[in-house]
Amino acid sequence: MGGASAARKVDAVGFAHTSEAEFARILDFYRIRWEYEPRSFPLRWDGDRPLEMFTPDFYLPELDLYVELTTLRQALVTRKNRKLRRFKELYPEINIVLLYRRDYHELLAKYGYSSGDTTALPHMQQLYEEAEGILFSSDEVRERVRTLATQVAHDYRGCLPLLVGVLRGATFFLADLMRAMGIPVEIDFLSLSRFPGDGGAVQPVRFIKDLERPITGRHVLLVEGIVDTGFTLRYVLGVLRQREPASLEVCAFLDKRARRLVDVPLKYVGFEIGDEFVVGYGLDYRERYRNLPFIATLRPEVYRGDAQHEGKT
Repeated sequence: MGGASAARKVDAVGFAHTSEAEFARILDFYRIRWEYEPRSFPLRWDGDRPLEMFTPDFYLPELDLYVELTTLRQALVTRKNRKLRRFKELYPEINIVLLYRRDYHELLAKYGYSSGDTTALPHMQQLYEEAEGILFSSDEVRERVRTLATQVAHDYRGCLPLLVGVLRGATFFLADLMRAMGIPVEIDFLSLSRFPGDGGAVQPVRFIKDLERPITGRHVLLVEGIVDTGFTLRYVLGVLRQREPASLEVCAFLDKRARRLVDVPLKYVGFEIGDEFVVGYGLDYRERYRNLPFIATLRPEVYRGDAQHEGKT
């Protein structure tokens, strides 16, 4: 009967049915706070003594919503529907829904947490298996990008900035950022790679796609998806400074400062994160998950020992 939050382990709660544990894990994945059977409501009385009680399976505080789960067994559905009708008659001010297993994601979609039809999100079933959870929801991503765009537009008002996206991780961020800026901008792209040398040793960073236009005298904003050690970014900034731009600043959606080995200047930062392996919103694991609309963290056992990390800059 005790409450539980998304930070609490699902296994620590004594669920009555496996479907309840599954639903709790989905809520945890989307970072939705929940309480398990926090309250019982009387439905029938004998004087002051309750004869029948109804205890919804979950309460979602952020949505102010009670959730009752059910299966496809018709006898159980009929009984729960009867209780639910009585409940709504007695407590019309309380929000409650009855969910089948197939309804989980439709509920989350209604409140903006997921896509409803999960097949519309790439690799979603595999992500459930590989990810610890969503670090920043799609709503949080959109709001933070809008805030950054307002700051950038204010700082570059009256001039024509050149936004330089670092392929491929910054693609989504750059597109959303420039759309939200509301001032004239130009864009260009560069792409980087580390080439193996003799014996497989990794050589310094190289440009495999350079800028298509000169930047001398231009106000340049380098747009990155994620910055971690700082080595690659320091190299790129050194090359671009030699071309004598009027100004050169960095806008990074994610700053993994915990892994920083060299100091690099970041004027605009979306979110600072810990030493976590993240995917989504342009960032990948083995070329998967780039087109997720949120940022998720992968379980360490998924990527442990993998030489390819999602953040190289």
